[in-house]
Amino acid sequence: MKVAVLVFPGSNCDMDCVHAVQDTMGLEADRVWHTATELDGYDLIIVPGGFSYGDYLRCGAIARFAPVMKAVEQAAREGVYVLGICNGFQILTEAGLLPGTLRRNVGLQFRCHAAPIRVARRDTPFTAEYGEGEVVNIPIAHGEGNYYCDEETLRRLKARGQIVFTYEDNPNGSVEDIAGICNEAGNVLGMMPHPERAVSAWLGSEDGSRMFTSILNAWREKHAVNA
Repeated sequence: MKVAVLVFPGSNCDMDCVHAVQDTMGLEADRVWHTATELDGYDLIIVPGGFSYGDYLRCGAIARFAPVMKAVEQAAREGVYVLGICNGFQILTEAGLLPGTLRRNVGLQFRCHAAPIRVARRDTPFTAEYGEGEVVNIPIAHGEGNYYCDEETLRRLKARGQIVFTYEDNPNGSVEDIAGICNEAGNVLGMMPHPERAVSAWLGSEDGSRMFTSILNAWREKHAVNA
């Protein structure tokens, strides 16, 4: 399995993701600069958290025009796994790979703390090793994590089972307590909590590690079937 971690000017969680991939999946991840135009051969693309350039306009609004995002869109259409974390989630919504948008937190405060989130759907490549309805401890660190969509979009998300994670104690005002959603195909996931910061007991939680091993096992199963 080949893994790419995208890097935008201002990214500050890219190395966290690189180390998480190494520690949980036993793989080396390539850091790919935002000016890259191809992502051929990658099986997992991680759009990490941090602060991409142009966030002063709207989080992800400028980053979504980076050359590498066309390659991400193509990869997503081809079924490659794409994981957008925090600012990465914002970029995926701006790029149209996921519906909705992220707004300023209710109270306009930056929230940085452990957050219990519930696994609303475990039949995805990202959540297979979690229990349905399981509550896990994944930290958050964001100022614009308030997920919003109109009523029709929310209805579709519910009907198609695209809501993957919800907050137990909503920290930002997200509609329906949404913490993470996937696309209809299930190969693109965006989430505000940081699983890469919860892969070791000394970090305060190991609950994020199962996301990375879920992806690895899903890839192995997929390629065993296709072999």
